[in-house]
Order: sequence, then C-alpha cells, then structure tokens
Amino acid sequence: MKKAIVAGSVILVLAIILGSVILNTKAEWSGVDETVVKKFAEEAGRPPAESLIRGDALLFFFLIAGAIGGFIAGYSFRGLFPPEGRISNPSNV
Repeated sequence: MKKAIVAGSVILVLAIILGSVILNTKAEWSGVDETVVKKFAEEAGRPPAESLIRGDALLFFFLIAGAIGGFIAGYSFRGLFPPEGRISNPSNV
C-alpha cells in the first residue's frame, strides 16, 4: 500500500511538471551565459566575455562529468564506505 502511494505521488508530480512545461511552450529558456555570467559581469562593471563553449553545452559537459563520477562512486561504494566493523585490508594504513 505504501509503495502504491509513493508511486502515485511521483506520477502526480511528474504529470504536473510535464503539464506546466507543455502549457508554457512559448517561454524561452536563457542559457547560463545570459543569466549568470552576464549578470555578474555587469555588476562588476565589465563587459561580458565571450564563452569558448556556446549555449548550454557547458551544462551538458557538467552533466556527463557528474554521471561518470556517480557511476564510479556507485561502482566502488563498498570500498569507499565499508560496512561497520569490517576493514577490507587491515594491512593498509
């Protein structure tokens, strides 16, 4: 019963998010360069510099690096966080 409630809640939240995205199709999303970098450059009194990586490619690379790091951490989880009272190699100091 508890699993059904959690699953239903997740589906409801996803449906609300998807519905709001579909209804706001005319909205334009600005990239990191426009929203963050330009704002801080103008506050500092400097013109915004041109980025070497255009658009949201920087976010994509950050996503890929996070996914790779998460895979590596998940793969070696037991080595990073051994169970209580167990040491895999006691001679390693």
